[in-house]
Amino acid sequence: MLPFFIKLFTNAKPPPDDAELVRLYKETCELEHLGELFQRHSKLVYLVCQKYLQDPEESKDATMQLFEHVSKALLQHEVSNFKSWLHVTTRNYCLMQLRANKHKNKVPFSDNAPPLMESVEPLHPTDAEESEKMEQALHAALKELPPQQRECVELFYLQQKSYKEISALTGCDLSKVKSYIQNGKRNLKIILEKNHAAR
Repeated sequence: MLPFFIKLFTNAKPPPDDAELVRLYKETCELEHLGELFQRHSKLVYLVCQKYLQDPEESKDATMQLFEHVSKALLQHEVSNFKSWLHVTTRNYCLMQLRANKHKNKVPFSDNAPPLMESVEPLHPTDAEESEKMEQALHAALKELPPQQRECVELFYLQQKSYKEISALTGCDLSKVKSYIQNGKRNLKIILEKNHAAR
């Protein structure tokens, strides 16, 4: 019996890692591979949902909805680190849910960034029409920023990209990205207030 057990354990294959499961899912589109991936990290997904949504039942629902969301998104992206990618995807999904529910006062931004419009008091919307005017003013003001500042601000605040993601997308180092975002936000505030005063 002993040689049999030795042979059994010698030939036993370790479970596939995340990267292998991602590869298998992309090749076959079989949900069992995605299911195993998601099961491994379902606790992470739930905890991230709970952090942003702050409601156990909503977080459970979001965790289930994210499985379907991830099943499509994973086929559209090159993913080198599934756990990290899933964390970012979950966070962005929760932010979209919060926006959809208009809980703007609870929306945290990437890297603990403050809301883009935090101190532009005259432009806070009071109704749908005012909200639309504010959005138009924001897009007009963005066009007045220097190109690199505008690109980094849009990626950071509007597309919820992290500093590292922006650095990879733009080719700028992290210190430059942070500088462009900080200066861009300051300049954007000045432009918005100037344009508002000129109305």
